[in-house]
This record gives sequence, structure tokens and C-alpha cells, in this order.
Amino acid sequence: MCPAETTPTGTRNPDPKIIDILKEEREEQAVSLEYFPPRTDAGLKNLYARMERMLSTTKPLFTDMTWGAGGSTAELSLAIAQHAHDTGHVANMHLTCTNMEKDGDPIKGVHDALVACQEGGIRNIVALRGDPPEGQEEWIADKGGFTCALDLVKYIRKEFGDTFGISVAGYPEGHPNAISEVKEGEPMTEAEQGRSSNFDGVTYTCKEADYQKEMDYLKQKVDAGADFIITQMFFDTQVFKAFVKDCRECGITCPIVPGLMCINAYAGFRKMSKFCKTRVTPALDEALEAIKDDAEAVKKFGVDFGTQMCQELMTTSDNYEGVPVLHFYTLNLEKVVYGIMDQLGLSTNGNLSEKTDESDAKDMVAVGSAWARVGDTVKINAEDYGSKQGIVKEIKDGLYTVEMDGVEATFAKDAVTKVF
Repeated sequence: MCPAETTPTGTRNPDPKIIDILKEEREEQAVSLEYFPPRTDAGLKNLYARMERMLSTTKPLFTDMTWGAGGSTAELSLAIAQHAHDTGHVANMHLTCTNMEKDGDPIKGVHDALVACQEGGIRNIVALRGDPPEGQEEWIADKGGFTCALDLVKYIRKEFGDTFGISVAGYPEGHPNAISEVKEGEPMTEAEQGRSSNFDGVTYTCKEADYQKEMDYLKQKVDAGADFIITQMFFDTQVFKAFVKDCRECGITCPIVPGLMCINAYAGFRKMSKFCKTRVTPALDEALEAIKDDAEAVKKFGVDFGTQMCQELMTTSDNYEGVPVLHFYTLNLEKVVYGIMDQLGLSTNGNLSEKTDESDAKDMVAVGSAWARVGDTVKINAEDYGSKQGIVKEIKDGLYTVEMDGVEATFAKDAVTKVF
């Protein structure tokens, strides 16, 4: 593998901006891929091998690398994004505002990451806010720090000008924080019904007033300098099409890229859809319930269902423009992506499904959030505890109840460190 070339100043040759690539005409439907930083060294080694294989077999337009919640993977995300750039990918690195304090400065961690990208030839950033700590209902910025993704977009444009291409997140069903419970007997508009979800017998939706706030905020991010939008996952293509229509009607004209979560496993699908309150149609729900105990059948269904979604997204009409690229959340795996590409006729090197190697699937576990959650193992940084470890049993009002040797004790957030 050849090392990346450098410019006379010593910095690596820069990637093209994704927005410029999206504007190019192409005969075939383009795809892009997203990976996350794995937890172990073995996982990282295998991820690099998979990224190299999938670069050759799928020819992705660009490659995303996620940034762990709470900044848990800051250095690793940057290292993997740099590796992607150096090995021929157009790297699109996620960057959040959360937990990026450095040397007492709430912004320095973000600034240093952007400088490293600039020097390393990375020219594309996904500007995100990040998640709040577990047990905290609202995301609270550090004093003097960023308060939202909009602040990050503005900062990048102010401090780095046109150096970076910037993408931002869009939420076809509304941000999870903007989705609320629908009380029994409470009426819903047709649009609210179309983006509604149901979990454990409770119906949720992003209500019209909140959805309009979402649209207004998204437009602010684009107006501040974002080049294009990548959406949160969805499993109902009609929701995405309605979202695109709503964006256009409120003056958002940039490209909108659909984020496609590959269904690889029943448990993962259920966990993620419930966490994000993502709409699951009755037909999808019933189909997965029928095969939930057959792992291979779930993957095969993931291929068939993903193919159907992509075909619907690719088919244009008088009131629907199609999509510039199909963006796959790979979950660091390849079988479902390869199967979808085969069925869509997008495979460049024959039958990709026959080239699948997921023998390393057990190593593809994410680092996870920097914030300790219920069930996590933590180390206690408090006098008289000597770095003792325990299990988080409850988080309430910013206090952590931890069980150690059968005894529970409560600690402030600063006294608890998650053990990975």
C-alpha cells in the first residue's frame, strides 16, 4: 500500500470536497459507506482490511467515520479517518461538540481536531452536536463552549473558511428529542401519522409545531455553511420522500443523502429503532418477528428489504427527485451491503455476496459512549474507594448508584469513570 503523497509544505494532498463530487454527472447510482471505531486492536486491524476490500468492491463516493458519544473515540476516529484518506478513500469525519474540552478550553479539542484534518488532507466534516450524558435530560454545553451543531458549522466557516466541505444531520421523523408520546384519543394530522412509531403499545410522533422547528433549525445549519444533509436512519421510504419535499418547500436546496441502516441482526434492529423512536411499519414488524430466531434468515431479509428501499429511493417521479447517493450504515460488516449491491446491479467485480467474509463479526463492537450508562462497569474515583469497580444500577438527577460487592452507593458524575 503506497503512502499518501504530500504537498511542498509537508501536508498530505487534500481530498476533494464531497459536495463537488455530488455535482458530477455519473451513469450509475453512487454509494457511500459509514464505519465506527471498534473497541479492540483486533477489531481495528480487521476493520482496516474490510475498508480496503470494500473500497475495491463497492467504489464508495466517500467514507464516513463516526465520532463516539461524549467524545469517547476522538483520537481513534481521527486516526481511522486519516487511514481512510491515506489509503484512497474520500474521508468524511464526524465531529461533535460534546466533551471536547482541552487544557481548560472548551473549544480547543475541536479546533485541534480540525487542524489535524487540515494538515492530514481530510477535507470533509460531518458537524454534529453529540449526545448528552446518561441521566441528563438536556444537553448542557460547557461554559464558553458550543451549544449545538449550528455553532460548530459557524465556527468551522469562521476559523477555516472554505477549507472543509461540511455535511449535517437531518431527521426525517424528527430528532429523537423532538419526538413525543401521543396520548390516548389525541388526534394526529396525516403527516404526524406518517412519521409516527409505536413501541410497547405507546405511539410517538414529532408533532407539527416541533417538526417545523426541526425544519427551521436545519435550514439555519445549511444557511450557515453546510453543503449537504445526511439523514438519520429510517425504514419507511415515504417518510424520507415527505422529508425531502418539506425541505424543498422551506427553501433548503442542497443535496439530501439518505442514511440507510443495514438490518444485520434482529436484536440490533429492535434496540436501535426503539432508541431513536424510528417508524417500523406493521409489515416490517411482522416479517422480522417471524424470523427473529434465525440469524441467517434475518440477514437475507436485510438484503431483500434494503434492496426494496433503495429501489424506491432511486425511482424518480414528477414530485420526487431521487437521491444523489445511497449511504449505508455498514455496522462494520459487509454481507448485507454486498447483497443489496448485487440485487441492484451495482456490483463492480461480479457477485459480491460470494466474496463476503464476516468471520471477524465478533470483533466489530463499538467503543461506545464516554458516558456511563445503566449496566456499565465503572471505576470509582473517590476517597476511601481506591479505584474500586462496580456496576451502574441507576442514574438520576446526575447521580450514579453503583453496586460494588453487593453493596450500593451513590456518587456524583465526576467520581465515576466508565471502564471499556
